[in-house]
Amino acid sequence: MSPVPTIIAKELRCFFVSPIFYIIGAVFLFIAGFLAHLMVVNAGQQALRLMQVQNVSAQLNLNDLVFRQVFLGLEMVLMFILPMLTMRLFAEERKLRTLELLLTSPIGINELVSAKFMSVLLIYLGLLGLTGITPLVLSLYTSFDWNPILTGYLALALQGGLFLAVGVLASTMTENQIVAAFLGFGLIFVIWLLGGLGDLLGNTPVGHFLSYLSFTEHFDRLVRGLLDTKDVVYYVTGTVLMLFIAHRIVDSHRW
Repeated sequence: MSPVPTIIAKELRCFFVSPIFYIIGAVFLFIAGFLAHLMVVNAGQQALRLMQVQNVSAQLNLNDLVFRQVFLGLEMVLMFILPMLTMRLFAEERKLRTLELLLTSPIGINELVSAKFMSVLLIYLGLLGLTGITPLVLSLYTSFDWNPILTGYLALALQGGLFLAVGVLASTMTENQIVAAFLGFGLIFVIWLLGGLGDLLGNTPVGHFLSYLSFTEHFDRLVRGLLDTKDVVYYVTGTVLMLFIAHRIVDSHRW
């Protein structure tokens, strides 16, 4: 029997008994709700201004005025929040000296890394799913196109998976959880900066390459409702690469 479900269940129990998880979850949901509230209020004010000028009922594009802005705001929030979710995964094992026990057990490193990643991914997807209440409530009062919203949530899921994989990698590098959180944020920040550097280099092969390495343009396309295979491949490949490097670092502790 595969030990992956057992490890996932153990990690989920650790999350649900930790006050840090509830603090992080509450902060994430509060920011998501607050952003949605601000965007809805702004859209309402624009509708009122148009009604005063045109003297007719205004039809606003909620996808651009509300949901797209919320998704872009959450992109920045995830850069800070997700490294804090992953900081304890391997750092705590190293600090408590239980990583050596895991490495000498019949559990394979692939199973160990993938199970810890899947556990925190399930936590994140659960929190992300709770934010879906906003479009469901708004759909009771107005109509909008659901396709950009679905691709936007796909973008947040893929981006979150990449950030979590980076966080797992950072957690394998140190036994200090705070250092792991800052290291994870630093790695994500560097990947984000590659997009700006690519823009500075302009229409050059190096500029295009650096822009592709950054998640910015991939996320923007998905949030606009443009589902492209190369964007999905980017996120899947990046996530697998980060987990592979984490695997190699954990394997190095055998020696």
